[in-house]
Amino acid sequence: MEPDSNATTITINVKFNGVTIPISISPNSTIKDLKSLLLPSTNVLPRGQKLIFKGKVLEDPLTLTASNLTNGSKLMLVASQGLYQGDGPILKKANVVPKSRKDSHLGSSNDVKKIPVKNRMERWKATGVVALSESNLEAIPEEVWVCGSSARVLDCNKNSIKSVPDEIARLTGLEKLLMNSNEIEDESIRWEGLTTLKYITVLSLKHNNLTTLPSALGSLTSLKELYVSNNKLGGFPDEIGHLTKLEVLQANNNRISVISDSIGNCHSLVEVDFSSNLLSELPETFSCLNNLKVLYLSNNAMKSLPSKLFKTCFQLSTLDLHNTEITIDFLRQFEGWDNFDERRRSKHQKQIDFRVGVSRDFDEGADKN
Repeated sequence: MEPDSNATTITINVKFNGVTIPISISPNSTIKDLKSLLLPSTNVLPRGQKLIFKGKVLEDPLTLTASNLTNGSKLMLVASQGLYQGDGPILKKANVVPKSRKDSHLGSSNDVKKIPVKNRMERWKATGVVALSESNLEAIPEEVWVCGSSARVLDCNKNSIKSVPDEIARLTGLEKLLMNSNEIEDESIRWEGLTTLKYITVLSLKHNNLTTLPSALGSLTSLKELYVSNNKLGGFPDEIGHLTKLEVLQANNNRISVISDSIGNCHSLVEVDFSSNLLSELPETFSCLNNLKVLYLSNNAMKSLPSKLFKTCFQLSTLDLHNTEITIDFLRQFEGWDNFDERRRSKHQKQIDFRVGVSRDFDEGADKN
């Protein structure tokens, strides 16, 4: 019996990287519509997808019916190199490789053990820097809390620490908390303790296992730099808009699909990195960031930008949209483009003049087609 081409929806089976992806879609939809539906399941941008049916490459403007696709049709998806959102195309599950801790059995962990606790604490109190990176720790040592108000920096990068406990509130003078490359999850940070730290300006939680950030984040109103890249975050709470002193926000390599409108209140932002996420757009309020100079959006599904971005973000000089749906020709249609183009070209020339190691080839900031 022939499939009904007039059915409300049909199922198309798309094979990609050894996995078959079923897509329910109207036969009157176009091939381009089908590619858009494949994006969440593959991370491959529509313009980086080549769909093949019975040896023939399917063309974007044609409908499924016109392409002879019926219920149960089997297609093959071939991805163009580099044209993807997030961390890249979704592949077959692979064995997780344990985090490498170079020379951890020979390095600083042994050095720490050789130093008497009393001397170590005295040094921490004298310098204000609690240095515990790459120390093979599974928890923050109890003696850290004894430092109290004298600790300005707590560096616990590259350990196997699983939690930030309530005792963090005892470090009342803390300015920088560095917890990169640990095993911290959503429920293992005691944000109630963190939010009592009135002087904290730098919070770095890169390379952990965070999927959400709580509304309590908005209480860290002294923050100037927030680093949360390489987690599994889906977005930010609306309260991020309370961080009016925030200058640097790095959240690349996450699973962020939507940015809250409230980010427009973060008027001190100078550098924002949202590259390698699942974004298709930014809120119009992004145009309120008058101090913004650097914006990284590569490897997203970006289809548009805030309409006044170039006009009102009059300090913006670096914009990276490579491997998105936005091309350089599309950007040139925006109001304020000419002034932005002049700024970025001027910056590029200054880098060449001062020989800071850049190529003479000018990077357009977006793909050409």
